[in-house]
Amino acid sequence: MEQTLSIIKPDAVKKNIVGKIIDRFENNGLRIAAAKKLQLSVQDAQNFYAIHKDRPFFKDLVTFMVSGPIVAMVLEGENAVLKNRDLMGATNPKEAKHGTIRADFAESIDANAVHGSDSLENAKNEIAFFFSHREIC
Repeated sequence: MEQTLSIIKPDAVKKNIVGKIIDRFENNGLRIAAAKKLQLSVQDAQNFYAIHKDRPFFKDLVTFMVSGPIVAMVLEGENAVLKNRDLMGATNPKEAKHGTIRADFAESIDANAVHGSDSLENAKNEIAFFFSHREIC
């Protein structure tokens, strides 16, 4: 059993499609092991996306991620990292396969509805950023 982090981003929360996105995970064999809705501070967003701090889109990413509440989740299941990435689709929704979360719900490459860990190592770090051990069931 693997665990991965999933974030439903402010654009998707604002559109009130959190349940539809969670339904995709659950209908594809991923279990919600933890979930919380929260508002990131600028410092939180900068720390979480620190790996991108030298990239030209960093400031816009931080601004977007603090623009409204998010839903952070720990997804659990066989091959959870890869399964979540497949369900999300390509970062650019115009390139995402039909039926993926981003193809169906994302507005743009910036407002792309969801984030998911890209490796098991990053999943562990990202999960620890948002959740304590006792919050994961």
